[in-house]
Amino acid sequence: MESSDVELDLQRSVQAVLRELSAQAPALQSNQGMWRWSLHKKVERDPGKSPVLVRILLRELEKAESEDLRHVIIPLLHTLLYVLTKATGITEELYRRTYKFCTRLLTLPAPYCTVALDCAIRLKTETAVPGTLYQRLVIAEQNLTSELYPYQERVFLFVDPELVSPSVCSALLLEIEAAQVHQTPEACMRHVVSHTLQAALGDTCHASALQRKLKASPRRALERYFHAVVAAVEQMASEPNPSREGHLERLEEIYCSLLGPAAAARGSCCGDPLQDPQPSIPLPSPHITFHLWTDEEQLWKELVLFLRPRSQLRLSADLEALDLQGLWPDRELARASMLSTDSGIERDLPAGADELPVPGSPELERAGLQRKGGIKKRVWPPDILMPACWDGPQGLHRRTGMPSGDGELLPGVSRLHTARVLVLGDDRMLGRLAQAYHSLRKRETQKFCLTPRLSLQLYYVPVLAPEEPASCRHSELRELATFLGRADPWYQNTVNTLCPAIHKLAEMPPSLDTSRTVDPFLLDVITYYVRMGTQPIYFQIYTVRIFRDLSQDPTEDIFLTELKVKIQDSKFPKDGFSPRRKGAAEGPGAELSICYQKALLSHRAQEVTGSLRATGLVLKALPTSDTDGSGPTHTPPSAAPVTDHTCLNVSVTEVVKSSNLAGRSFSTVTNTFRTATIQIQSQDQRLLTLLLDKDSRRTYRDVVRFEVAPCPEPCSGAHRSKAPWLGSHQPEVDRTKAKPKPLLMPINTFSGIVQ
Repeated sequence: MESSDVELDLQRSVQAVLRELSAQAPALQSNQGMWRWSLHKKVERDPGKSPVLVRILLRELEKAESEDLRHVIIPLLHTLLYVLTKATGITEELYRRTYKFCTRLLTLPAPYCTVALDCAIRLKTETAVPGTLYQRLVIAEQNLTSELYPYQERVFLFVDPELVSPSVCSALLLEIEAAQVHQTPEACMRHVVSHTLQAALGDTCHASALQRKLKASPRRALERYFHAVVAAVEQMASEPNPSREGHLERLEEIYCSLLGPAAAARGSCCGDPLQDPQPSIPLPSPHITFHLWTDEEQLWKELVLFLRPRSQLRLSADLEALDLQGLWPDRELARASMLSTDSGIERDLPAGADELPVPGSPELERAGLQRKGGIKKRVWPPDILMPACWDGPQGLHRRTGMPSGDGELLPGVSRLHTARVLVLGDDRMLGRLAQAYHSLRKRETQKFCLTPRLSLQLYYVPVLAPEEPASCRHSELRELATFLGRADPWYQNTVNTLCPAIHKLAEMPPSLDTSRTVDPFLLDVITYYVRMGTQPIYFQIYTVRIFRDLSQDPTEDIFLTELKVKIQDSKFPKDGFSPRRKGAAEGPGAELSICYQKALLSHRAQEVTGSLRATGLVLKALPTSDTDGSGPTHTPPSAAPVTDHTCLNVSVTEVVKSSNLAGRSFSTVTNTFRTATIQIQSQDQRLLTLLLDKDSRRTYRDVVRFEVAPCPEPCSGAHRSKAPWLGSHQPEVDRTKAKPKPLLMPINTFSGIVQ
């Protein structure tokens, strides 16, 4: 195909992707996500098209910048970065143009500047050291051993077998296993060496001869070449001002050692890309483990097993006591400090204090057993009670930003592991995820062991059961997915459209022919999501205290999306604790006393109390399209949305009594209000039934009273306690005036919330 035909074909594909982002026609929505996938497949099958596609995407980005078409900027940026990660043969001029464009976007508001900054940081290293992004991605995802880049990643795919059909589970498992059969460590090391050399040397690299040589090399020789390439890339990337010329010289030496000086010279002189087509170097899919979620503690157990192989690496002396097997109290994490009597002035030192002790002397033995005088200061982060890597913003899931990256949360402890937890299901599955997340955070307050070493990223792919009877039931079970689609159009286009494709895959008969190559659409889209979805949206978790007997302690639970209240037909026993009020009219529903904190933009406390007769209530934590300004439109909303505080949307079906000539009659009317906290108690011997997160397995019956409030961060509540790392003589730390931080669960998207 001629170059003009190639460019025209790629241009049409890019325009189709852009039309998907702007069109609302059902005909186009049915195939959303396919154009992006087919665009990447065209470049994957013919790597020579990558520079052409990069120029087209850059041209479209510059056009969007000049015409202020912001809704296409983030999707085009993600597409461009994904192409640059896998491509070889990209000129330095294209890298620099892309980097300069990203720096210009830093003047835009969030999330555009946030995504642009992330891309600019990656491109700066890739420009000076080509092949860095691909190499680091493969090493981390495939858990290849490398001392210079010791990071590891794993994707945990969780499916609830009671919510997702067995055919869907088996189809996904077969696709994952089929893709990972050929991803052996030897194959991944060959891909890394070949890609790095081609990305740096360009047309002077004889790609076909190089790949033949690598396939014929024994494992020990392959490992030697792999470590040499990784060392060349990482050492150059770690320099303050990396030199592209110096990097090329080192890789040319490795290239010559592989093919020999004569073959390398022939490749540099006769490497005509038209006569010798550039072979494709696949980007292996990440290491994905498939789990049927049957145990509440399963997430914790899998994360511990992920850390166990290297749990003892790069630990400071202060954290060696953090054994993953048990849960010790917080006070055992700290050491007693020693107060120094040294004035710090040199002339005050005793005679001979600066002289080294004689080997074998008692002074040397004592020095090995005790410290010199001084205060051993423990450098804890200021928000140790709420670790920074899982911290979110104050308010209603509104601030987006960069996820917790690599680095050190505590001195001497490197966060080498990244766990990408992907859940498939509907709002009921997210309720289970919120329970597991809350349980995990409570464990971290008892034992601070996962947070310093692990970066936890959460992802969500909506999958609905096909046997649900009505379409309205489908919309009820995917409210959070609908919100994510309104907040992030690229999530709507890429992820929310997977549900029909997943069911089609489940209906297809399994293919037993492993010889032919099959393009796994679902796995490719999931891989794209977990790699490029780096911007979290935070969701408030709510706690509910449930009283079945007012004289006993309540039961506590949490919910993420919805709490539904129904009135039972049964009544209290005669000796119940909530007798019916005098004058309460008999009729449908129950007489309820309600006390709630009104949600105001001014954040002033305004408590409202009252009583009414109702047939039911619904408490929703997610804003609807008419109450939230971040809808699917890309223009700024006319009115500022309620986004700076935590609130529940409460809908009460109230019973209205009316009298006429025919007698007394009752009608219902729905009233709505917003609140931060609410307490409801039945007054006329009617019991309540609570349904959490639309999950029938989480139903509470015979409820007299319940209280709902934002779930606080574990161990961040407003109470008086003593800091565990202080000595017994230290005064207590009074935290009675401190407002507890809310527990927010992040779910990663491509851009966060686009206003």
